[in-house]
Amino acid sequence: MTSIRFPDDLLDLQAAWLRTYADLARRPAHAGTTTLRRRLITLSCAIAAHPFWTVPGRSTAARVELRRRARTRMWATAA
Repeated sequence: MTSIRFPDDLLDLQAAWLRTYADLARRPAHAGTTTLRRRLITLSCAIAAHPFWTVPGRSTAARVELRRRARTRMWATAA
């Protein structure tokens, strides 16, 4: 696969999505998760509507790679 260059703002959105998802997963179901669920929806929409995806040929593999790179970036900043 060709190396994909993702915009920093898209990587930031995906990293925020991953953090929010992790926060939601740690909370009990009855602990008021509405705010986190709404944030996930908002972030999902922002990621899906990002101009990066308007270029022809962007595939599901690019979305998987985006998640992988965002996760790697999060680990690097946490270290």
